[in-house]
Amino acid sequence: MAKLAFLGLGVMGGPMARHLAAKGHEVTVYNRTAARAEAWVAAHGGQMAATPRDAAAGADVVLACVGNDDDLRSVCTGPDGAFAGMAAGTLFVDHTTVSAQVTRELAGVAAGLGIGFVDAPVSGGQAGAENGALSVMCGGTGTDYARAEAVIAAYARVCKRLGESGAGQIAKMMNQICIAGLVQGLSEALAFGEKAGLDGEAVVEVIAQGAAGSWQMVNRHKTMLAGNFDFGFAVDWMRKDLKICLETADAIGASLPVTALVDQFYKDVQQMGGGRNDTSSLIRRLRKG
Repeated sequence: MAKLAFLGLGVMGGPMARHLAAKGHEVTVYNRTAARAEAWVAAHGGQMAATPRDAAAGADVVLACVGNDDDLRSVCTGPDGAFAGMAAGTLFVDHTTVSAQVTRELAGVAAGLGIGFVDAPVSGGQAGAENGALSVMCGGTGTDYARAEAVIAAYARVCKRLGESGAGQIAKMMNQICIAGLVQGLSEALAFGEKAGLDGEAVVEVIAQGAAGSWQMVNRHKTMLAGNFDFGFAVDWMRKDLKICLETADAIGASLPVTALVDQFYKDVQQMGGGRNDTSSLIRRLRKG
């Protein structure tokens, strides 16, 4: 069992850290809002720290799941950052969805300190984190990945190294691009069926077994039909992720016309007050009329 630090105890990080503790690892946690870290320790044991540096001190592996590029930089660097508390030969694993640019930047800083770095964004949402069934996409050296994989196994259904530093983040962008198109297509189909007078649940029971079937269809059609979106992966976070996708596409000369369009549809949902709605709330804008 390893001595670990986990930075960020949100809807994803909290359950992931819980799985690590349940596997017998010694876990020290840090969260920007200290009350959340206190509650986590009260429920699951371990220790809490006042800064990322304090959490990382003495840890074999430090894991993070925070909000965005700036959040990740803040927990890694500076006098109170995790890197300042980590010894040479230790490993940093980042589960945040961020740009490949900041991943490579921080991996370079870590390498200069003798610290390993693996970018390991996740897919599967809050339910996947709670159930220990996340899909984890990784970038980094083979040696660093092998060390990370043994720890990540506590909450992963599948974990795979896809290339060097930044490859995990590129794979996560591909994941979000796929989701954007799938959710918009499902929204249009369900809204179309409503206008035509069909029973959406009955239709999905049939078409989900064929070529149109998807995780989104199986797991989201009922709540979409019911107009229930107060759960899941927020539109605000999806727009953050799609911004990364679109900026990266510009940088590498890729074309993402559908993604760009769906991003604007999500902007419509935000303007309707749905920024904290699940991503499946795209159907809301099709029901306005």
